[in-house]
Amino acid sequence: MTTALRVPEELSARVPAEQRGKGLDRDAVRLLVSRGTEVSHHGFAELPCLLRAGDLLIVNTSPTLAAAVNGRIGHARVVVHFSTRGDDGRWAVEVRDPDGRGTTRARAGGPAGTEVRLPGGVRLVLEEPLTGRSPRLWWGRVSEPGGQAPEPEGRAPEGPMPEADVLGLLGRHGRPIRYSYTDRDQPLSAYQTVFALPAADGAGSAEMPSAARPFTARLVAALVSRGVQFAPVTLHTGVASAEAHEPPYPERFAVPEASARLINAARAGDGRVVAVGTTAVRAVESATGADGVVRASEGWTDLVVTPERGVRVVDGLLTGLHEPEASHLLMLEAVAGRAAIDRGYEAALRGRYLWHEFGDVHLILPEEAPHTEHCASNCR
Repeated sequence: MTTALRVPEELSARVPAEQRGKGLDRDAVRLLVSRGTEVSHHGFAELPCLLRAGDLLIVNTSPTLAAAVNGRIGHARVVVHFSTRGDDGRWAVEVRDPDGRGTTRARAGGPAGTEVRLPGGVRLVLEEPLTGRSPRLWWGRVSEPGGQAPEPEGRAPEGPMPEADVLGLLGRHGRPIRYSYTDRDQPLSAYQTVFALPAADGAGSAEMPSAARPFTARLVAALVSRGVQFAPVTLHTGVASAEAHEPPYPERFAVPEASARLINAARAGDGRVVAVGTTAVRAVESATGADGVVRASEGWTDLVVTPERGVRVVDGLLTGLHEPEASHLLMLEAVAGRAAIDRGYEAALRGRYLWHEFGDVHLILPEEAPHTEHCASNCR
């Protein structure tokens, strides 16, 4: 990304699109389209005209959790962001300081054995940093009220709180994670996409898979009528690095057999495979072999898509606008190349596009002649 590129604070999307004016819906955001270094400007509602019959959209069905919970360390108030549930019942968490404006700022994690008191007498004990990844994020264990006190030397207490109760804690006392560029708290419904499906085990994403947020049921119907298909996958996203812009750490994903067949069929035909969000890229590329074939898969992925690694399946990407330092931009370069991403972001700045999860969207397509003329009029 061009080193001189900086995003002015006023280009942060502070509220959802539907709150910016009477009669607006989620799809009332702008859509920047890149085909190589060619850039064009559209409304998101024009998406059906920018895709064609046989194209396939990969969508993330992970629901968003109310993952921020107030707590105390000693007499100090803190906010815990519950990020990722481990196989052993622990959670990767980030402990942050309230900033006095309704949001939070980063703080140093730990030390091991630190106890955070949560609502209802629940206790969180920080055990160890997330190995090799981030000093912000720690593995912590949550215990029921009245459970055994933490053992010496930072060892975990016995009797960890059952996993379902952690999710219940979030349901009773949690709220969606938000950062200082937004104006106010929003209901959890504002952070659910039209593709979100409740997980059987109650799992979900700490932060919204936001590239899919502008989709509405009406727009999905228009895309299906156009002949565009959808392949659902799941990747439960952890806490993003709002300050440090670190690469993602291991996350749970699943690519079902039916979706793998749809993706392979689209690649065998003339359709383009377009991932909706970087999370969808990470999921499907984790399920793709060196032979380019997608196979049903589930588990943990630590894949970081870079230009050096490249992509094996994805032809295009629909994504939000990321900060210039964000590690997600390496994935965008892997899909489209550095020159195309630099050109697109320069155009987004000139055009005063809005950033972050409630902001505008960038559609990256393979470099080719436009297949549709007068897109806006055809969509009406």
